[in-house]
Amino acid sequence: MDFKVKDVADLLNVSETTIHQWLTEGKIPAYRLNEQYCFSRGEIQNWMMSNHIDHVLHATLKEKAASMQLISPEDDAMTLKGGIKQFNLYRALHKGKVLQSVKGTTKEEIMRSAVEEIAATLDLDSEMLFELLWDRERMQPTALNNGIGVPHTRDFLIKAQDVVFVAFLKEPIEYDALDGLPVHTLFFLFACEDKRHLHLLAKIALLCSQSATLDLLQQHPSKQAFLEYIKCWEAGIKH
Repeated sequence: MDFKVKDVADLLNVSETTIHQWLTEGKIPAYRLNEQYCFSRGEIQNWMMSNHIDHVLHATLKEKAASMQLISPEDDAMTLKGGIKQFNLYRALHKGKVLQSVKGTTKEEIMRSAVEEIAATLDLDSEMLFELLWDRERMQPTALNNGIGVPHTRDFLIKAQDVVFVAFLKEPIEYDALDGLPVHTLFFLFACEDKRHLHLLAKIALLCSQSATLDLLQQHPSKQAFLEYIKCWEAGIKH
């Protein structure tokens, strides 16, 4: 599935003007079809996983400075301007787990260790899930900056819901991150469709660009403590 300018603007929660500016400056991958810009889903995802995520974060914060409307985490019907549900990360983690002290000295060892519990929770075959995650990892490392990784697959394995698992590693490992820093925390992202996947990916990147979040992650908080933090953080985002 390929996107138009409006689709990408909605996905990234920025204006169409910003997308056109990035196109003019050559900052976002696209191709022309019938004199219209089109965007490959895979290329946009890879672009977001690279250092170009900074364009999204800065533009989102700059454009969405209007006052927010608070909604309860249970209210699935309400959405914010731009299509991003205010508490979608809270909901996704609530359905997932926080894994403590995951052991391993390589990406493969860490992923296999975490996938055992993740697959059992999602009622999926662990070897199949590992292969899908590892295939994506081989194609392009899923590390962000600041010691954070976001493993995910190119397939939508879960129907009608999004789930996030957070894995705190017993020891940081090399992860081919853009900033060269070892990774200490992984957000395993499982979304049910394109828009939700990219929304959550952008939100996790924004969350992990905050110094307060990075300090908290170093403490390996419990699921409940991290959920409370995310709920407060999402409620305070200006859109």
